[in-house]
Amino acid sequence: MLQNYHTVVKILRNCLTRRINLNSLTRNYAFQVLLLGAALGLAGCATVRPQSAEQIVKAKAQARWDAMVRGDLKVAYGYMSPGSRSVMTLEAFEGSVRKGFWKSVVVEGVNCNSAETCDVVATVEYGLRGALVRTPHRETWIREGSEWWYLRK
Repeated sequence: MLQNYHTVVKILRNCLTRRINLNSLTRNYAFQVLLLGAALGLAGCATVRPQSAEQIVKAKAQARWDAMVRGDLKVAYGYMSPGSRSVMTLEAFEGSVRKGFWKSVVVEGVNCNSAETCDVVATVEYGLRGALVRTPHRETWIREGSEWWYLRK
């Protein structure tokens, strides 16, 4: 009683699906699938909550410290504020830093006292005479325009 032609099932000559080849999408269907995917993607972006200043600064501070631990001083220099970079060149910054000194750094917390400044507290682990030493470290981040920057003192 059931017959199968091109994956279209017919029961007593009543067609349950449109008579098309379901093994490949036609241009019209491909466009509709693409349009649906784009709409779902945009709907997903609309539900993303903006990050707080503390979250942004914590992520940037950790990324800067990760670059310092790796010895990638050019990346770390890029997190410095434009004012700090105007008075200290990359070469001067590289000369003031000992590569390989830090073993690990974990940003513990961020406290934004105002909309323009945040204080970062980190735990720095470094080697001293063959022993690992952990010490707290504080640094300041400032906002210039819409970006957050490390303020080197």
